[in-house]
Amino acid sequence: MIVGRTITLNGKPYMVAGALQRGFVLNAEIMPSEGPMDKVDIFLPLPLGPDAAQRRGDENYNIVVRLKPGVSLQQAQADIDVIASGIRIKDKRDASYGMDVIGLQKQVVGDVRRSLLVLLGSVALVLLIACANVANLLLARAAGREKEVAIRTALGAGWHRLARQLLTESLLLGLLGGAAGLLVARLSLVVVRTMNPGNIPRLDEIGINGTVLAFTFGLSLATGVLFGLAPAWRAIKLDPNSSLKGGGRSGRADGGLYLRRHRLRGLLIVSELAISLVLLIGAGLLIRSFIRLQSVPPGFTADHVLTMQILANDPRYHDEKVLAAFYRDIEARMAHLPGVASEGAVSALPLTGTVGWGGIHVEGYTPPSGQELQVDIRTASIHYFRAMQISLVAGRFFSDNDRLDTPQVAIIDENFAKRFWPHNDAVGKHLWFDPKKPITIVGVAAVVKQYGLDTDGKIATYFPMQQGPDRGMFLVARATSHEAALATAIVSEIHTVDPSVVVYGIRTMQDRLHDSLARQRFSSTMLGAFAAFALLLAAVGLYGVLSFLATQSTRDIGILVALGARRESILTLVVRQGMQLVLIGIFAGLLGAVALTRVIASLLFGVTTTDAATFLAVPALLAVVAFAATVVPAWRASKVDPMIALRDE
Repeated sequence: MIVGRTITLNGKPYMVAGALQRGFVLNAEIMPSEGPMDKVDIFLPLPLGPDAAQRRGDENYNIVVRLKPGVSLQQAQADIDVIASGIRIKDKRDASYGMDVIGLQKQVVGDVRRSLLVLLGSVALVLLIACANVANLLLARAAGREKEVAIRTALGAGWHRLARQLLTESLLLGLLGGAAGLLVARLSLVVVRTMNPGNIPRLDEIGINGTVLAFTFGLSLATGVLFGLAPAWRAIKLDPNSSLKGGGRSGRADGGLYLRRHRLRGLLIVSELAISLVLLIGAGLLIRSFIRLQSVPPGFTADHVLTMQILANDPRYHDEKVLAAFYRDIEARMAHLPGVASEGAVSALPLTGTVGWGGIHVEGYTPPSGQELQVDIRTASIHYFRAMQISLVAGRFFSDNDRLDTPQVAIIDENFAKRFWPHNDAVGKHLWFDPKKPITIVGVAAVVKQYGLDTDGKIATYFPMQQGPDRGMFLVARATSHEAALATAIVSEIHTVDPSVVVYGIRTMQDRLHDSLARQRFSSTMLGAFAAFALLLAAVGLYGVLSFLATQSTRDIGILVALGARRESILTLVVRQGMQLVLIGIFAGLLGAVALTRVIASLLFGVTTTDAATFLAVPALLAVVAFAATVVPAWRASKVDPMIALRDE
């Protein structure tokens, strides 16, 4: 048992007081933390010591509460607002200070909820298309078995026995489809986990369990019954006298090629085409949005950059001079490694989720009463900007002269400069945290996408690492060759300086950029897959209906050819019937897409829900695929030999 034993963390001894049950996870979605930590392994007591009263400004804590029975989130928020108001008055904070009450489910799911609901809706639409195909198949089988049903009815079979047989067949199809779907689902889980979006919460907990099996079984039964009712109803309403009087033609003369005599089948096909068009347009919008997002300049160059996070937690690093000397030594050693073109360090690396902001005062600007200007605050080394290839807009970067014993300086980003000095040079202006210690702006850097390519962060300020180093920093190294090969050498150099320094989160910047787009990539890929599957099902359904009609109308086609109809005319007739359905389906689908794509508006970037290119290209694609699906049965129909067709009848 580990309980009662002593372990060492950051150079300090801790006695293990307890162990949580296996499988307990308090991950980053539940308890957000800075840096790449995705879950918590060790819990320490809340460090409220004698200096707690002086540390009231520390906001690096998350509060978890269980509400009393019957208390709503709104009631809890009202209570918290009262507490926050008291803190604002007592600590003289600005009016922007507050605390939000968020439900656990919302905290875990976050903004991925809408994406998952869109995908769930897509699954339902694909299911509807599949069910429509099954209904058309069962209708075709029922039409082909009219003579059989008529004979059985004439021999005394009751309507309930006929309905039971037909529903049993449709139920069997539904159950077999459900079983096949479970197999596909299992394989799909492997594919989804291989894609590894990374920022889809609780993805590793998804699996096929008893609940999924029960849901699949119930859904298979429901679809089997629902879409088996139409063929069963058709069989029950069949007039055996008319069918048997028709002789051998009864099973093959079902209205000819004219779809107006097959309204239900035509309606099902139109519905399939309309639904598939809605999915295709939704997928097209997401894909175009993803392409636009990829083209957004991040403000740095991610290629050939290796990153890692270090934590210097030894008590001696509380001395800023010692800490600054440590980082100078590390950077000097990195610079001399073969394969390192440039190196640097920063407190908050872009696209890592690391945050750091605070209030600051700007020369010539007075904030509204009760408010405070909030900016992103980053500490950077001299060569960080060169290592990340962040452009200098005006002024200069940090230099060796920016030390603890020299006047404080800062670099601001271009958004900061445009906001406060749109017509003047920001270089030489002043900022301050303490009015007695002005900070001179010495440079203006390009804007960096700190939290994501689709997110505009706060205006940013950079302070020289040598004037205020942090014990936790990100190291970056631009490589002249394969950057991953440098990791071992850099870690070795760090531990040569101090073996107690923790090094973790070793990743390339390209990987971080790739992962920052994981959620958008996942949504567009999944919806694109569903849309492609829906298009395939719709094309198969259209092909199946036209093939059935052509087969049912063999005698009619034979007569037309015998009377002098050209084969091109037969081909045109069948294609025209199919394309009429396609045009109606496209029109209905466009109307549905205009309404339903508003649901994904929040998932789009740089693309409107009525993007003209998508609304033109997708219907054209659907029309081409549908045309191909009509050509094959039309070609077969035009090749009917009238002598064979009439002799067969």
